[in-house]
Amino acid sequence: MARTRAIDFEEKQRGILSSAAAVFAEIGMEKASMAMIASRSNVSKALLYHYYPSKDALIFDIIRTHLVELDSAIEAADQPDAEPEKRLRLLVRQMLESYRDADDHHKVQLNASGTLSAEQVTEIQSIERRIVKRFSNIIRDINPDLSRERPLLMPVTMSLFGMMNWVYMWFRPDGPISRDEYADIATTLVLEGVKAVK
Repeated sequence: MARTRAIDFEEKQRGILSSAAAVFAEIGMEKASMAMIASRSNVSKALLYHYYPSKDALIFDIIRTHLVELDSAIEAADQPDAEPEKRLRLLVRQMLESYRDADDHHKVQLNASGTLSAEQVTEIQSIERRIVKRFSNIIRDINPDLSRERPLLMPVTMSLFGMMNWVYMWFRPDGPISRDEYADIATTLVLEGVKAVK
């Protein structure tokens, strides 16, 4: 007879993913052990293995869950009928808002490339491409010339992602600007720059 899921299965799973991400971000994926993760999660090792059979499975689910939630939040924030500049501003704000309190998950995503299987990489890349395409389509609408003579759309799009993805390295909530203000600065830099790129 198949074992039924506990009522709080998803809540416990989310707690494990959050604790595991914190451990991986603090000490690295190679040094982290399932025992450390179980301890941080306040669960037994046996229960941890019930949720995740290996460290690699945990790493993959941290990244996959983070990206699926990010993709859903960006899709919900998008306003396809709005002017492209407004759409871009909304999506950059949502991206940075989604990164709030997700630094550990984000660090795992940026540093886990060597731990994933080919199938897992394919699944992760599919979600990443969907997110990037939403941004690149808007940037193309702002400057359709970006890909006419040379393929510049992707370098411009990834420059914006560079500004967003590494914000966790230096941004401080008690610093001189808010998250939304930085989102507007990054968007303005791209908007003004996109118009000038030839």
